[in-house]
Amino acid sequence: MQNPAQLFQTIKRVPLVGPQLFSRAVATIAPYFATISPRFEVLEPGRCEVSMKNRRAVHNHIGTVHAIAMCNLCELAAGTMVEATLPRTLRWIPRGMTVRYLKKAQTNLVARTRMTAPAPDFVGDVVVPVQVFDVHGDVVMEADISMHVSLHKAKTS
Repeated sequence: MQNPAQLFQTIKRVPLVGPQLFSRAVATIAPYFATISPRFEVLEPGRCEVSMKNRRAVHNHIGTVHAIAMCNLCELAAGTMVEATLPRTLRWIPRGMTVRYLKKAQTNLVARTRMTAPAPDFVGDVVVPVQVFDVHGDVVMEADISMHVSLHKAKTS
C-alpha cells in the first residue's frame, strides 16, 4: 500500500478537486470520519492539517461545533499523520485521548499535528498532540492522543 502522504501529494495535483478526492477516499475507508466532511489541507511525514466546516450537522444544542466532532477531527489528523510518518515496519492503534476544550468553536476549524518519526524498531506508546484552531487563529481545543506502536508481525501464507 502506498504511503498516505505520497498518495495525497499525487492526488492533490488534480485541479480543483484533488484534496476533496483524497478526503473522500479516507472517509470511504473509515466511514465515521465522513460525519464531519473533512478536507485534508496538508499531509506529509510528521505533519498534518485537516479542516472542517462549521455547519448544522456538526452542531450541539447551543449552535457551536460539537465536542465529539472536534475529537473526530483530531483523531483523523493524528491517525493519518502517524500512518504517513511511521516506517512500514511499524503499525499503530489509538489507545486513548485526553482533550481540553478551551473556547466555543463557532467558525470553520482546522486541526494541526506534528511528530518526529520513531526508530524503525520502536515499540511502545507515543502521545500525538493536536490543536484545533478557529478562523481567527485561536486554539479552541487541544487533544493528546496516545498511540500504541508495535512491529508489524510477519505474514504467513
